[in-house]
Amino acid sequence: MPWLLPISYLFPFPMHGERIPLTKVKSIRENLREKGLLKNFLKEHPFTMIQNLSSALTTPPWPLQMAYVGNISIGTPPQQFSVIFDTGSSDLWVPSIYCQSRACNTHRVFDPFKSTTFRYSGVPIELEYASGMMSGYLGYDTVRISNLIIMGQEFGYSQWEENEAFDHAMFDGMLGLGYPGLAIEDTTPVFDNLRKRGLIAQPVFAFYLSTGKTGHVLDKLGKWVSLGRRYVVACKSGCQAVIDTGSSLLIGPTKEVINIQKLINAKPFQEECSTMNTLPDFIFTINNVQYPVPARAYIQKGSSTGRCYSNFSGGTEDLSDKEFWILGDVFLRLYFTVFDRGQDRIGLAPAV
Repeated sequence: MPWLLPISYLFPFPMHGERIPLTKVKSIRENLREKGLLKNFLKEHPFTMIQNLSSALTTPPWPLQMAYVGNISIGTPPQQFSVIFDTGSSDLWVPSIYCQSRACNTHRVFDPFKSTTFRYSGVPIELEYASGMMSGYLGYDTVRISNLIIMGQEFGYSQWEENEAFDHAMFDGMLGLGYPGLAIEDTTPVFDNLRKRGLIAQPVFAFYLSTGKTGHVLDKLGKWVSLGRRYVVACKSGCQAVIDTGSSLLIGPTKEVINIQKLINAKPFQEECSTMNTLPDFIFTINNVQYPVPARAYIQKGSSTGRCYSNFSGGTEDLSDKEFWILGDVFLRLYFTVFDRGQDRIGLAPAV
């Protein structure tokens, strides 16, 4: 698995404490596109697999879009895994030696027989996502995240990972940072255990995604305007959104996204690179503060094809009967984001 320099970080507060490097890798979308498989995949697995907002909280819109991973270990001695630190879910899971899926042949797997601290629960689990699902069992073992050590942490180890998307993932598993209500019943998520056991001083964490994933809900997302034309193109009466580290795109209602694609003259699966310097910024207004997203952020150039693609995607009408947006890594790379679980709030500042 190719790795880039660890240029991004997850900060469990206080900030002078732990910094957990996150590495930017190719997303599943990019891998599928480079292999010529993306169009067929999107036809077979439309975003409409998600039915409503309540199911979206347990069926987050990944794994097609994630691109930042971090390293953890499970067991004694430690077994290493790369995982997505995802604010849109709350469970920790990794592949296991029991997994019969093709995806597990290309990823690191957990071996409970090699861990002296592993405890078996016998509880079967099943986690569903928009692009696939995993099933397996719940276990307990020592989890290490940088210098943070949690003994007896609940986690899932897969027996089956369904869907082609997992085959092309450049990560092994998932570490959810969402609220306990989203987690497997009668389990305590990793972040909540860190706080409960006094391993972190405050129930706060932050993401810094340098350019060198359903999570925490914003109470109100204001009007979205184009600087170049100065008119509202979405959220005309305000709307809700989530900031999600488990998604890389800007995802909104299909109708509004189609209008935006027309404004930037985007074509299906391709965008003219030559127009990038002439395209306007899009601005999110949140609590009366403007957060511009320039064309260099919402237009992506393929690493191997040389073609450019829009980072806008539709489909959230299946999450809510009201206008709803997901602000993924495109937004997070521009703004240092603090998730304050204690006060149920989010802080944003320009990333420098």
